[in-house]
Amino acid sequence: MQKRNYGMKRTISMKGFISEFGENFSQHIKDRLLELEVRCVLTRKEHKNMLDLKHVEHTHYPCNQTNDPDNCEKEYVYAQLIVDEGILYFSNQCVENDKIMRSPIVNTMYDALSSTDMITVYDTNAKKIDDTNIDYLIDTILTACPEVSQKYKDILKQMTSYASK
Repeated sequence: MQKRNYGMKRTISMKGFISEFGENFSQHIKDRLLELEVRCVLTRKEHKNMLDLKHVEHTHYPCNQTNDPDNCEKEYVYAQLIVDEGILYFSNQCVENDKIMRSPIVNTMYDALSSTDMITVYDTNAKKIDDTNIDYLIDTILTACPEVSQKYKDILKQMTSYASK
């Protein structure tokens, strides 16, 4: 039985992700990942190196649940990133439960990756992300993941103005 790590941060920013795992990432991969910083946050459960990418405002969308379709809304996960031995991977699996569902774009992105470098970690298949496919992934996530609201931008602006005083 695996011991649970209670000291692990469950939610981290993209900057935190790059700081924690990005030592071997190319500068291009780091730069492209940082484009998600304002819109996205990464969450993880029991595996430190397996993270789900979500919108920072946790926007909910109608789901296709048959038992109660009128009251079903869930948050999208736009990607699952896995880092193994300093290499970044993209999985078509994401945490799914009564509050979270996989965005329809995840399978499209996974299928479009032609990477032959694949791994299986924790019973999850993943394809390698490198300089040849990072642009496609980030551009697609930015297309699918909504912009942040003006209210959120105002909060960030206020927070950064306090930090600079």
